[in-house]
Amino acid sequence: MRITIIGTGYVGLVTGTCLADMGNTVICVDIDREKIDKLSAGSIPMYEPGLETLVISNISKQTLRFTTDLCTALAECELCFIAVGTPQTPNGQTDLNYVLGVASEIGRCMHHSTIVINKSTVPVGTADKVRLHIQTELNRRGVSFGFHVVSNPEFLKEGSAIDDFMHPDRVIVGADDNNAMSIMHDLYAPFMKTRDRFIGMDVRSAEMTKYAANAMLASRISFMNEIANICELTGADVNKVRIGIGSDSRIGYSFIYPGCGYGGSCFPKDIRSLAYTARHYGYTPQMLDAIESVNNSQKHLIARKVVHRFGEDLSGRTFAVWGLAFKPQTDDIREASSITIIKDLIGRGATIRAYDPEAMEETQKLFPEIVYLPNKYDALDDADALILVTEWKEFRSPDFEEILHRLRTAILFDGRNQYKAKWLETLGFEYHQIGVTSSQQ
Repeated sequence: MRITIIGTGYVGLVTGTCLADMGNTVICVDIDREKIDKLSAGSIPMYEPGLETLVISNISKQTLRFTTDLCTALAECELCFIAVGTPQTPNGQTDLNYVLGVASEIGRCMHHSTIVINKSTVPVGTADKVRLHIQTELNRRGVSFGFHVVSNPEFLKEGSAIDDFMHPDRVIVGADDNNAMSIMHDLYAPFMKTRDRFIGMDVRSAEMTKYAANAMLASRISFMNEIANICELTGADVNKVRIGIGSDSRIGYSFIYPGCGYGGSCFPKDIRSLAYTARHYGYTPQMLDAIESVNNSQKHLIARKVVHRFGEDLSGRTFAVWGLAFKPQTDDIREASSITIIKDLIGRGATIRAYDPEAMEETQKLFPEIVYLPNKYDALDDADALILVTEWKEFRSPDFEEILHRLRTAILFDGRNQYKAKWLETLGFEYHQIGVTSSQQ
């Protein structure tokens, strides 16, 4: 199929590249000329395992192209994906200016029947607005072309986006036309050879499904963090509690690991957007509010532990921070727990020495005053404690003797409960984790 992708951010680039890899002819469009030139040369603007290789491969096969000329791209396509940014206002409302601006541009450029697909995460009812904006421009031109607006939310996890797209758990499509639904099924058929995971529904239900899925996952994280905090007060061990409840097949082990809060571009924004939608319709989303409240508090937990141990005034204290990205396998620091922790510590006078395999360049834009080191052990030199924030693989089994040698004092604050407490204590560490009292550790 001939496909146009509008927007070359994370979602647009992954979507376009994976569709091209299945033999479709894909043109990705962006207004940023410098970005398009870099992409055309095979240089991608974010870290995502396997993506750059796939982009270069499909450029060489001429199945993937990049341009700033939307009208030319639309002239050649059967399907047009909208994958532009949806920033958020301070009150949680999703800003649809980019999405609706693109819709208007589509209306100004459209010259044949087209299926327009919302890939951006957008509130329920957005497809109707997109349809209206396209139709308004067609009416202004005095032309009529058959078009359909389809919802096809993305479910990509940063760090495994290529695999998620190539081997999806499900493909959600909302459409109000049987032919459009059939074409979308054909588009995704190559990705579902072993089992059909295509789920068709009405447009509004598809729009809601993305928000509901992320809200459910976020709720599990905040629930487990709340349980962890209660465990710490009562003398229970949340690590054992997690195993106990996860063994129930109705619950399972996914997303019930205690930690220092969730972040990223999806969960925080989607929770707030869904809550805003609920209030817009006159409903008070008590559970959504609680999920966000718990998470916001949890991001301050590690700093509270540090203050409890060292005192409110951290002047003259140095802390090593391992992990800055909101999760492993990405350079994304949007709403990362590390940001809150670092702000809390430097606000009390502390010095930070930080290391992350991928996210230091992005973090340096936000915190130019902290020290960034080329490897994890150099970050430890003369630090009063090590703080583990992001559970990168290279942090799972470090050389603890080297850590002891480098740190000024052998104190470790573990924001992801990665290590075995008793073993660390036999090595001489003072070990602080989440959801376990010192007597239990």
